[in-house]
Parts: sequence; C-alpha cells; structure tokens
Amino acid sequence: MIRIGLLGKPNSGKSTFFSAATGKDVKIADYPFTTIDPNVGIAYASIKCVCKEFGVKDNPRNSVCIEGTRFIPVELWDVAGLVPGAWQGRGLGNKFLDDLRQADVLIHVVDASGRYDAEGKDLGRPGMWDPVEDIKFLEHEIQRWFWQILKRNWLKFARRVEIERKDLASSLSILLSGLNISEEEIRTAVQLSDLNPEKPSSWSEDDLLEFAGVLRRVSKPIVIVANKMDIPAAEDNFKRMRKLGIDAIPASALAEFILIKLVEKGTIKYIRGSSTFEIIEPNRISSREKMLLEKIQELLEKWGSTGVQEAINRTVFGVKRMIAVYPVEDENRLTDKKGNVLPDVFLVPEGTTAREFAGKIHSDLAKNFIYALDVRTKTKLPADYKLKHRDVIKIYAAARRK
Repeated sequence: MIRIGLLGKPNSGKSTFFSAATGKDVKIADYPFTTIDPNVGIAYASIKCVCKEFGVKDNPRNSVCIEGTRFIPVELWDVAGLVPGAWQGRGLGNKFLDDLRQADVLIHVVDASGRYDAEGKDLGRPGMWDPVEDIKFLEHEIQRWFWQILKRNWLKFARRVEIERKDLASSLSILLSGLNISEEEIRTAVQLSDLNPEKPSSWSEDDLLEFAGVLRRVSKPIVIVANKMDIPAAEDNFKRMRKLGIDAIPASALAEFILIKLVEKGTIKYIRGSSTFEIIEPNRISSREKMLLEKIQELLEKWGSTGVQEAINRTVFGVKRMIAVYPVEDENRLTDKKGNVLPDVFLVPEGTTAREFAGKIHSDLAKNFIYALDVRTKTKLPADYKLKHRDVIKIYAAARRK
C-alpha cells in the first residue's frame, strides 16, 4: 500500500487534515509537539468507478464505492511537527526524520493564514508570518538531512567506487538503504544533477548539497496544501504562492473535518471531494452548525472543494503516477470466484505490465501467465502490455503442476 507522509510545522492544521482524511481522532491542540508519535490511518484516493459504465451494482471488497466514486485505501502518516534545525536533531527532529524516511511521497500542510511563526508560536493574528518561508524551510531541512548522510565518509566511499569500478547508483542505493529510496530514483537524480558519476571523489560539499536537493525532489516529492483557506488572510498568501510558481492546493482541513463529523452524525449527505453537501436532518442541526455550514458552502463555491481529497488524489495519481486496475475472474459478469462484482481495485505504478500486475495478485499467476484479457474490448493482451488507468482485466494462467 502506498504510504503518504503528512508534514507541517506545529499548528499548521496537519493533525486536523489527518483526522479529516482518515476519520481517525487524534490529539489536536494549540501548542507545539501535540503529535509526538506518528499517527497512522487509512485515507482514500478516489476515482470514477467503472460500475456505472458497465451498468452493474458492485460490491467492493478491498475498497469502497459511493454513488459511482471508488475510494481506494492508502496509508497516511501524521508525523511529529517540524521546526528549523530538525536535520541537526533539534526539537523532535530525529523522530521526525526517522518517520519521514518510511514515506513514499509527502504532503506538506502549510498554514496559509500566516498566524504562526516557524516554530508554531501564535503571533496573535493572521497575516503576521509568510507561509512561503515554511515551504522553503521544509525543503531545506530534508535536503540538509540527505546531505548530512551523504557527506559522512564521502571521500572514502567515492574512492572505493572508483577503484573497484562500481556503479555509482547501485553503490549509493546500499549507502542510502535506510531512506526507502530505490536505485532507479538514485540513478535519475545522478543524471539530473549533471555531476560526473565516473569521478564522485571530485564532488565538492556544494555538489553533494545540490545532489541532495535533486535526490529529495525525485525520491520524496512534496504536494503542498495551502491550509486554512477559510481565513480571509490566507487568500492573499495563496495568490502570492501562485505568482511565485508554487502549485499549492487551496484547502480547509477544518471544513472537511466538520463535514465528515456531520455525516457521521447523520445530519448531512456529503461525498469526499464534492463541491456541495445536502442537509438531510435539518431539525438536528444546531444554530452553530448551521452557521458553520453556510461558511463552508461559501468556501466550496469559491474553491470547488475543501481540498483534502484533491490533495490525496494529486499525491497518488499526479505525483506518484499510480493507476487503478480492476481484476476479475469472470469477464462477462465482472465477478470473482465468489460472485462479488468488481470486488477489487489495485493501485500500481504507471508502466506496470500485465505480467507484473498478475504477480501482485499472486506470484503463481505471474509464473504461469498466458495472457490477459481487456474486459471492455475482449482483446488479448500480451505479458508486456502496459496497463492503463481504470483497466478491467482477466488474467489467464496455466494450471499449476502438482
């Protein structure tokens, strides 16, 4: 399962984002280090389900379908609040970085209202802090962390690679094995850095710092969420982010949190990621809740959604370039062996072949793979066919020998 790390300084609203995305209650308080241990929960990437296209009523097993939208589980980690100097162990830095290394991709929740300083201290009112600085410092901290690991015994490491004529990317993958970075990602970073892979001993500390930044962007990409868009001062900061080329997602984690709680209460109907909601039990809505819903509706009309679901979707499908694929046993009824209709959908990387996908279902399917069938067109697909987003396929494999 894809693992998303949820980052942000104290009081950025990331714990509210976590609760809104997962429905899991966490400690939320107005002081630094509320979150000390990582809170792990299940959030959901959403796609348009194929059930309506095929005219069937599905009964999902590994996911959820709500009115034609399929929600696919992903792991969300809300890690300790970050402060400047974390790469040197300041604050909860070491704990933060240890949790961070396990993530596949990152979401940075930024307090776009500008009320809190770099360490999460309340400055009294919105607009007193520049949230762009938060974006810069987070990237700086992770880059410096990578750099610190790389420069330890670099000359000794580099000379050994040269003397033994080893491949730099594969050697670095061993050196950086604890960071959950693939050899392919390291190779891409080396190519993008425009540094000489044949002579790593010639790399200066500045070269290593530059390489660390490229490696971070390749291996731990960041989706930026401009949170607290329900506060007026946030809009000006968001517009400035856009002018600076920062592709942030406007969001209000608090609005999403309130909507989800009212859904649980049974007073409104709301589907995650929607631009609207429906009050179904008006007599059970308090005057305060009514006022909040009016403000949330204004926010939805202005920005199109609360931004929480959009952030997860962009992280999964945009940045990580995953696709969703439905496997079935019966291509005519779209069922598994037990008769469940469109029971499963899997997230796999773009470029995954039919045989590779078969192996994700069961290793024997890959070993005994014959061909796959495109259920829509009834076309036979070879082992090296690269799957497409929302493909529905059946895997044909030879019977196992006993």
